[in-house]
Amino acid sequence: MISSIRKAGFTVCLFFLLTPSFAIDPVWKFDAELEKAYQLVLNLQMDQAYAKIAQLKGKSNELHRLYVQSLCETVDVLVTEDEEKFDFIEAKFKERLKFLETNKATVETLFLRAELNLQRGFNFLNLGQELNAVWAIREAYNLTQQCLALDPNFIPIKKTSGVIQVMVGSVPDKFHWFMSLLGMKGSVVKGQKQLSELGASKSSLNIEANILYYTIKGFINQQVDESTKGFQQLLVKNPGNRLLLFLTVNMLMKNSESDEALKLIHEIDSQSGLAIYYMEYLKGEILLQRGEYAASIQAYQKFIATYKSQNFKKDCYYKIGLCYWLQKKTPEAKLSFEKAKKTGREIAEPDVYAAAQLKEGSFPNPKILKVRFYTDGGYYKEAKELLLTIAPVDLSGLKDQTEYYYRKARLAHKTNDLAAAKLFYQQAIDMAGQNQWYFAPNSYLQLGYIAQAQGNNTLAKFDFEKALSYKKHEYKASVDSKAKSALEQLAI
Repeated sequence: MISSIRKAGFTVCLFFLLTPSFAIDPVWKFDAELEKAYQLVLNLQMDQAYAKIAQLKGKSNELHRLYVQSLCETVDVLVTEDEEKFDFIEAKFKERLKFLETNKATVETLFLRAELNLQRGFNFLNLGQELNAVWAIREAYNLTQQCLALDPNFIPIKKTSGVIQVMVGSVPDKFHWFMSLLGMKGSVVKGQKQLSELGASKSSLNIEANILYYTIKGFINQQVDESTKGFQQLLVKNPGNRLLLFLTVNMLMKNSESDEALKLIHEIDSQSGLAIYYMEYLKGEILLQRGEYAASIQAYQKFIATYKSQNFKKDCYYKIGLCYWLQKKTPEAKLSFEKAKKTGREIAEPDVYAAAQLKEGSFPNPKILKVRFYTDGGYYKEAKELLLTIAPVDLSGLKDQTEYYYRKARLAHKTNDLAAAKLFYQQAIDMAGQNQWYFAPNSYLQLGYIAQAQGNNTLAKFDFEKALSYKKHEYKASVDSKAKSALEQLAI
């Protein structure tokens, strides 16, 4: 995860040197006090977690404590995207790994080495350091294989291995040759099975496994409704948990339940703990979907001012421009678009999409744009009413005409009018032709999901393969990942 998906300890080496060997714990059940620290980490209460972990020096199983400490640092950096923090903890990663490498290779030391390398890989990915990320993840992959060979029933390694299996198994086709060259093979199905096994165990890591399991369900398998319900059930068992609230917000939005997501955002805002500035970005998205453009601009501006990373900032300025455009404030829209061109980087898919639209240099069709936002947010009544007002004269070019049918398809699909959805998806595909817009590949992806749900696996396979066949579009990485995962499920 899913997740996607989001430390103190200056003398870890000394702790190990002065601490006697421990009997191997095949399950990894933390003691009561370390469990409290672990829950603080998952609740994103980092200051309290750091203090608690420091208090437990020499009092808890040191390998267990090291895991919680490293997880605390990693979650901190993933949530804040603070590059200065990462530089600070990177030295600690290296220190811990160097010491672990000098010790006997047991299932526990191999697991910790694998997990720490995977955490480093996630941090590198988040900061756009892709080459460093690949090497860290490759090292984690090799270590998980060694650990599983030593003891395939060692429960904790199923978390690390499960995540890597999903990552490698869903990697876009353009990177497949590289993964093969590095000797890495993955399977989303196998990864989910490993996480499910850990999630059903008595290990303290079972909550992480369940979080990752539902993240994969929603973001890779596109089983969004099931994922949303899974997160809501986890929240019932862990009420007020800020990490679960954060992930549930993301999944509710993906499931076009933006009003419910906004309620949880307000709940997060009322709690203490690590500041989640990204929530301002999500708040801006929901307010844009609702047509509350001035409030949306304020949320985006607050995000830009507080978020330390450059990710999503190009998209923010682009969305601010759209808010102005939809208010018929053309000069302000142009100014925001110019800021967007000069701001941020093109790593996150929203930024890639924003950059592609900005290169076109034309304003989007306002009616179609509103239909898109209404549909994304679950405001289906407003979307249907607005679609009825769109006449042929409102569609000035082929792209607008294609997107018109694509938006009709998405709305019909979301409202379970599958016959209409299939018709409109096909019309969008036919009209797009060879143009490298995302409307056609995503239409094939959605047609594949419909065919799969209706038991027509032959047609589903055709549609998913067609989705993969488009060589260049703004959402290629995510469409390819989802299509590959779906094809693997069909093969079971």
